[in-house]
Amino acid sequence: MTAREQLMKQAKEISLLTSNFNLLDWDQQTGMPEKSAAFRGELSGYIQEMLFEKSTGAAMKEILQQVASSRETLNDVEDGTYRYLKKEFDRNELIPPAEFAVYQRDISLAYVKWKAARTANDYQVFAPSLEKLVAHTRRFIPLWKKNKDQTPYDVLLDQYEPGMTVAKLDPIFEEIKGGLQEIRQTIAARGTAPAQDFLSRFVAKEAQRRFAEEVVTQLGFDFSKGRLDDTIHPFMTGINRDDTRITTRWNEHDFSMAVFGIMHEAGHGMYEQNIAAKFDYTPLSQGTSMGIHESQSLFNEVFVGSNPAFWQQVYPRFQAITGETFADIPLDAFYRSLRAVKNTLIRIEADPLTYPLHIIIRYEIEKKLFNEGLSTEALPEIWRAKYQEYLGIAPSDDLSGVLQDVHWAGASFGYFPSYALGYLYAAQFYHAMGQTVDIDRELAQTDKTALLAWNREHIHRFGASKTPSELLEAATGEPLNPQYLLDFLRELYYRVYRIKD
Repeated sequence: MTAREQLMKQAKEISLLTSNFNLLDWDQQTGMPEKSAAFRGELSGYIQEMLFEKSTGAAMKEILQQVASSRETLNDVEDGTYRYLKKEFDRNELIPPAEFAVYQRDISLAYVKWKAARTANDYQVFAPSLEKLVAHTRRFIPLWKKNKDQTPYDVLLDQYEPGMTVAKLDPIFEEIKGGLQEIRQTIAARGTAPAQDFLSRFVAKEAQRRFAEEVVTQLGFDFSKGRLDDTIHPFMTGINRDDTRITTRWNEHDFSMAVFGIMHEAGHGMYEQNIAAKFDYTPLSQGTSMGIHESQSLFNEVFVGSNPAFWQQVYPRFQAITGETFADIPLDAFYRSLRAVKNTLIRIEADPLTYPLHIIIRYEIEKKLFNEGLSTEALPEIWRAKYQEYLGIAPSDDLSGVLQDVHWAGASFGYFPSYALGYLYAAQFYHAMGQTVDIDRELAQTDKTALLAWNREHIHRFGASKTPSELLEAATGEPLNPQYLLDFLRELYYRVYRIKD
């Protein structure tokens, strides 16, 4: 077997093991019996230990060395696979395998403790598990670090958004904060707030599900390659391009949470369903970064979900499915209510205008945790202080505060900024799409797949074969520009609050 054949064989084995782990993780968050946590932790740790060995062991090292001497013979998929696996090898080769296995078992057990803490509404139930994960991460950061100029938090950011640093993010977030403050002040001074009282009317779970499934099918999510399940914290799991699983949670007195949540997760699923088949069983058969991934989910949730033409087409169907519940609510009133600004403590329930502030809060806390040595004991208090500073409200309990997100239970430190970056990417993609696609016309009809076709052509099909910046510049003709998001939000909220320039 040649070196290139060994490389692709190893890549396929890694892909198959990863699919198994992802399926276990999906099961753990949707239906695994609570008492099986210890056994699941052992199984998850075992598979991760196997993955770790295949990615960083002696066999991989030898294969990479052999391939390096003949890279000119590789095709684009093989070379992309080599580059990806080489980066992963270099990042993890110094991590002791036994310690990594313990780390993975601690992650599996931490999720169970997080669920229990939420049930008890008590951070202290989760705190010891979180402290273990933070300790693991702090121990690994110097071993992961490859650039002497990186801060500890830069090392974590790079795992989710290659090349991203605090030095790049800080000015971007300052610009966003300033722009959001200006829009919020204008709304407060000159806006006419839409009525919202009818949004809490009862809508049965099955009615919500029926409507949301119809909507995301119109947008291009293929349920023959996916499914929808219930969970505590919504997520999407990609097993392969023919098996993408989305989840949601329900509130029968807040239909918008599940409807927009399903649109969001379907955007993730649509991305992975449309990656080119040539990348199957390689590490390129996934999104290129969490920021680009979030751009696709937020594209659905915010940019499609905020378009009046979209609601003009789907609102009659919503009224039909919900019977007489919204028969007395005109389309314009309904549409405006969906995008009303309301300060909330819960990130996934935030309106599009204040949503970036929820991310910035988490970003600033994580920076303190890893760049300044903030203790995990201080997290509930700093969380409350940040919410008071940015949104003028503070959680009175842990459930609506530090326990609301699942990410820290999965040791996904550095992930949160991807949501804000995804928001910025989505705005820039939406603007670029509008140069060649009549978005309003497409959203006003049942078949909305012209939007999916644009995203497939410019983003989805490439998988992880291109970097985020390469995708962005090729699709939009320029590097990241935060102004597109601020312009979009200004136009949206001036319309919703009936502000004339």
